[in-house]
Amino acid sequence: MNLNLYGYDGHWIALDCGMMIRQDLPDSPLQVPDLATLDALGIRPAALIITHGHEDHIGAAAWLWPKWGCPIHATPLAAGLLRAKFAERGLAQHAIQVIEPGEALDIDPFALRYLPMTHSIPESCALLLTTGSYRVLHTGDWKLDPEPLLGPAVDPQLYQALAPVDLVVGDSTNALQPGHSRSEGVVAQALMPAIASCKGRVIVSCFASNLARVLAISRAAEKCGRRISLMGRSMERMVSVARGLGYLEDMPPLVPTRDLGYLPPEEVLVIATGSQGEPRAALSRLAQGRHPHMELASGDTVIFSSRAIPGNERLIERVKRGLTSLGVSLMDDIQHPELHASGHPAQEELSTLYGWIRPRRLVPVHGELRHQQAHQQLAKEMGIEVPLIPRNGDLIRLDHEGLHLEARYPQTPRIIRQDEVAALPGLEGEGAHRHGELFVALTITASGDGWTRIGQLLIDGNLASPLDETAFADWVDMCLNDIHTDTLAELRHALKPRLLHWLNQHLRRMPNVHLQLLAAEMESHLNH
Repeated sequence: MNLNLYGYDGHWIALDCGMMIRQDLPDSPLQVPDLATLDALGIRPAALIITHGHEDHIGAAAWLWPKWGCPIHATPLAAGLLRAKFAERGLAQHAIQVIEPGEALDIDPFALRYLPMTHSIPESCALLLTTGSYRVLHTGDWKLDPEPLLGPAVDPQLYQALAPVDLVVGDSTNALQPGHSRSEGVVAQALMPAIASCKGRVIVSCFASNLARVLAISRAAEKCGRRISLMGRSMERMVSVARGLGYLEDMPPLVPTRDLGYLPPEEVLVIATGSQGEPRAALSRLAQGRHPHMELASGDTVIFSSRAIPGNERLIERVKRGLTSLGVSLMDDIQHPELHASGHPAQEELSTLYGWIRPRRLVPVHGELRHQQAHQQLAKEMGIEVPLIPRNGDLIRLDHEGLHLEARYPQTPRIIRQDEVAALPGLEGEGAHRHGELFVALTITASGDGWTRIGQLLIDGNLASPLDETAFADWVDMCLNDIHTDTLAELRHALKPRLLHWLNQHLRRMPNVHLQLLAAEMESHLNH
């Protein structure tokens, strides 16, 4: 998650507003930044500034922005993705204002300039903040890619003209890596022979936001005589928004996933979501044999054009085991590192940028503590002051004497459940709902076009009025059979409003309802 607040003389602006997927919790809910500290300190940003369109930089805006109601400034791609999110949640989109990379923006007392930077999504920008006598460069996520495929390479003169800056708030993600990160152009060259060596169907899984990678995969597929299809809602949305902005104009025509069964396996290439093992993503459903439009078989190949995000290893291994059990061949970044490029700067890139902008001080952000410490050491060797390593919730002051930790505010996890933002169980610090609580847990499996409940319907709570559990269970079974969705997330989105309506019709007082869906696989006893 990313939510950065910059204040001067009582005025505040926010930079980015991201979320994370909590794959360690049932149903993989979303976690967003906690605003309790801002409320307690009376901080309300005058504007939300977006550096780029990745979920960990924009994903929470649709949930947190309504508390602020301020203008949102974003480059065209990020603005398009935000508009889609706002439309989904029924929010007005007038606050989202487009700014082009390279343009300047005044939000008194701050002067800002969007500085083009390469990353694993187009239109990423660093931000130069000027206020009072201070000049701060907030890098956002970045790398120095000489061949980014989409968009221009970084202009050294643009950043050299900034020198010196008082402070850089910089990306530490790859500070442990020596040398230079791999270029997207190099990955594009490696994808061609990798795909050409495959015989059956090819599935390439990558981050949906890496449009340069999507384009490179598509070009390689076309040269190998394969038709291209997209699989996964986020992939389809990203490509749709990008095409509307003029990106991917030379991307070959796409085949709908429902038509893949009509093509010979050697002519099929699918670009799919799920490289991090997300249980609801397309690749997981393929690994479980649960995708409605395609089944993988022996002779097919899955290429992971991505790197495992720390913490996702167990989920990724589970997907790989499922694919291997189907006889599918695997190619990943461990055996084939040339098939992926990080979007973050290695040590040589950090040194190069800091040589251009000559910062006096650094606040190392992103990554884990060991990455921040490596970043700190590299900067100190260049004569840059790095007096502290920040943690989430730190309030840091920059004045003419340097950087100081003013206060530390512990951050409570905040979990998104449907349309509300709620704390994790046991951490709410709030009183119980005055009409009681109802917890409903369903273990379900896909059944034809619908869903079927497996085992007992688990109901618990302290209701203010009685519930006929038998009638409720019968209604749930009938409702599940009538809902036709592809994923648990879509099922939950469709089921909960109906469940709330039924309870409202059958209870005198409406409780606070918590719905949990658990997936179960039906064992097959067929003899072949």
